[in-house]
Amino acid sequence: MQLLKRFCVLILGLAMPLAMSSVVRADAVTDWNAIAIQTIAGVPSHPGATPLLDSAMVQVAVYDAVEAINGRFRPYHVHIPGASGSPAAAVAKATHDVLISRFPSLTGSLDTIYHNYLAAHGLAESDPGVAVGQKAAAGIIALRANDGSFPLNPAPFIGGTDPGVWRPTPSFLPGTPLPNSPALAPWLANVTPFTLTSPSQFRAVPPPSLTSKRYATAFNEVKAMGSASSSVRTPAQTDLALFWVANYQVLWNHVLRDIATAHVHNIDDSARLFALANLAMTDAIITAWDTKFHYVFWRPLTAIQEADKDGNRDTDSDANWQPLINTPNYPDYTSGANNITGAVTRTLALFFGAEEMNFSATTTNLAALQQVRTYNRFSDAAEDVVNARIYEGIHFRFADVQARKQGRHVAQWVFSHFLRSVDDDDHDDGDN
Repeated sequence: MQLLKRFCVLILGLAMPLAMSSVVRADAVTDWNAIAIQTIAGVPSHPGATPLLDSAMVQVAVYDAVEAINGRFRPYHVHIPGASGSPAAAVAKATHDVLISRFPSLTGSLDTIYHNYLAAHGLAESDPGVAVGQKAAAGIIALRANDGSFPLNPAPFIGGTDPGVWRPTPSFLPGTPLPNSPALAPWLANVTPFTLTSPSQFRAVPPPSLTSKRYATAFNEVKAMGSASSSVRTPAQTDLALFWVANYQVLWNHVLRDIATAHVHNIDDSARLFALANLAMTDAIITAWDTKFHYVFWRPLTAIQEADKDGNRDTDSDANWQPLINTPNYPDYTSGANNITGAVTRTLALFFGAEEMNFSATTTNLAALQQVRTYNRFSDAAEDVVNARIYEGIHFRFADVQARKQGRHVAQWVFSHFLRSVDDDDHDDGDN
């Protein structure tokens, strides 16, 4: 109960400044993305990578609500003939309804935020846009009702003990994950994607053989650079690693809001950008989980401590080796963080038609010395995440590089097949 009270205070504190000023954000889409992401991040029942499912539902409902009224782009799923009213009201109602469907215990606080937002922006409770948002949300909720997510009492997954196979790992620093925890949300590997034909559509090629030179090279890199007591990792590299020990959903949606505020000047494009990015990030994480639980490849912590069993003469075991940060409780190959980052950075490049853009990212990790990093190219941020996960000691380089490639492929698929202009006849949009 105390956690819920603190959450409600936090959300209300966020929402009221947004509601009281129409110039803080570019439009209602960015306003309600901030509310949605803070809501989702504040609920511990959806752990790890799984909150991306929530934000994707929000953003496609918002998109379908806006486009039902304005009609510039093809709907994702929900068709609402004769839609009219305020797009801002539609955005507010669509977000409100999806969030309540995901987190019914927060109905009271979300109702308050919603009503205050309408009042502060001069929007009537009876505005026709409210009904549009309600219909869009209902359509997306129904679409995802049996998608395989959040099953009751899923069987724990603990991998195996053969060389190369993931198994639960101990923690050496305070915090999560708990020591030797079973894998987090193995069911995510089988969730119905939002845009892909299957979770395995962009499954990565197999990881390198344990006896290969490529594996030994990656092994020795993370052993040296990712150790908690590394003598070769520089202070700047350590701080880069700590910067990217972050909540990627929160970080990248914050980036999206900043970019939308600076560079997107109408609600249609804003709704499309947030939907494209969150669809890509979510299907990319499903892709990562499919690959993780198909290959079930061990983490550097296990690999280094048990290298005497891998059959590779170029790898030496160290029973006392520890990574810079606690190892997440799911397999190494491929990296979820790099799938997400590859997807969102590629989406931004495709949306704006260029790799070059000045933007800043703000970490969610207060332990990082540098809290804000500025980039000039989307791909530069993606490259930093590849390296950061090695410096953290939790991934082999091949897991990061393949993940970035997967995320980029997912983004390209989403951008090419979904949310196209109504006048675009040059693409095969499937059901869109």
